[in-house]
Amino acid sequence: MNRIVYVGGQGEIVEKKSRFIATVQPVKTEQEALDFIAAKKKEYWDARHNCYAYIIGKNQEVMRCSDDGEPAQTAGRPMLDVLLGADVYNVVVVVTRYFGGVLLGTGGLVRAYQGATKAGLDACAVVEQSLGRMLTISTDYNGYGKIEYILREHNVPISDTVFGTDVEIAVVVDESLWERLPQEIADKTSGTAELTWGDEVLYGNHKGEVVLFLD
Repeated sequence: MNRIVYVGGQGEIVEKKSRFIATVQPVKTEQEALDFIAAKKKEYWDARHNCYAYIIGKNQEVMRCSDDGEPAQTAGRPMLDVLLGADVYNVVVVVTRYFGGVLLGTGGLVRAYQGATKAGLDACAVVEQSLGRMLTISTDYNGYGKIEYILREHNVPISDTVFGTDVEIAVVVDESLWERLPQEIADKTSGTAELTWGDEVLYGNHKGEVVLFLD
């Protein structure tokens, strides 16, 4: 299951007096990632290193990383490995190092850059993507309570509810419920509820709110 960094964040660790500041940002294109890296290098112009890694595309079509002057394979690649392990894409991370005067060695550098990247990801809002389909349910007020109960029972996220002469409920239905949910609603409402299916979407949930991922 792919995951998206919905809201970026920043984390920091200190290793033998060296500061490692990881800034993580969601991006949609490689150019956005490059612009973000350039901005961080400008912001932290006085740092010894600004190493980076990014992944673009659902199938990891573009992956790049840089050690920015650190010994080869001690910064960029370990950072990229953390992103890959977290199963996130369309994301860039820059780890800024302020040298503390103590050499860490290659193993110490790898651990520090990975640790900083993990701290950066921990500070982000990461949302899991699922395949769903939009569904609008029209019902009378008698059926509304029954349908709401079914939706809660299956953790179906409600994106909107309109109360008028009847009630219209807009939901995102996970693919695992495409067959089961309509049948349960029909059974509970004696077939009086009207269901209108919409497009398939990738969706997630952030703090109880439905998040739609649109290209």
